[in-house]
Amino acid sequence: MKVTALIPSAGIGKRMGTERPKQFLTINGLPMLVYTLKVFDVLPEVDEINLIVHKGDEGYCEKIIEGCKLKKVLKIVFGGKTRQESVYNGLKEINDETGIVVIHDAVRPFVTPEIIRKSIKTARYSDGAVAAIPVRDTMKYAGDKGIIEKTVSRSNLWLAQTPQAFRLEIIKEAYHRAFLDNFSATDDSSLVERIGYKVKVIESAYSNIKITAPEDIILAQRMLDKVSPALVL
Repeated sequence: MKVTALIPSAGIGKRMGTERPKQFLTINGLPMLVYTLKVFDVLPEVDEINLIVHKGDEGYCEKIIEGCKLKKVLKIVFGGKTRQESVYNGLKEINDETGIVVIHDAVRPFVTPEIIRKSIKTARYSDGAVAAIPVRDTMKYAGDKGIIEKTVSRSNLWLAQTPQAFRLEIIKEAYHRAFLDNFSATDDSSLVERIGYKVKVIESAYSNIKITAPEDIILAQRMLDKVSPALVL
């Protein structure tokens, strides 16, 4: 069953406060995007990569792909105004030969091959898979005025990450239905869940961070030598 990785990389990164989008900021001399793409590029379970970019960034991305000899990035797709629109654009460009789609944020460069493999394997026999980590801290529910109303049990709570993997027909249906209903969500799984499919959680790693703020870059530089060898270029 053919596996296509869809990498949304069309964000402008307002929270980072930099002129360049965060996925192009460098970590130890290389754009963050390179580390993310490299993990998927060397993984035998992934057949091809479709990269979703902001219109105008395609030339820079092509230079990155060529310069780093990334062989599986076969298509560059233009994103939309939101992440959801961008992923929907990417899904439209995937042909029916693909069986599994694995969607992963460009700004999570420390994903491991093991997490990707687990998500793909789980999506083969279920409606979908979401990489997530168990909540460690005590959870409080506060009202509009900031007054705590109750303490929420954390025993079944997970923080969703990416990758998120699905069979192609399921994720295409979910995105199309969301488009028709003008419904938006903050992750891919939410769209699949809302139309009745059962998505499984797979345990991820706390190191699979999403880099969104300046302090995350400092953390990423410290982490780089401690993660998967696939990230060492």
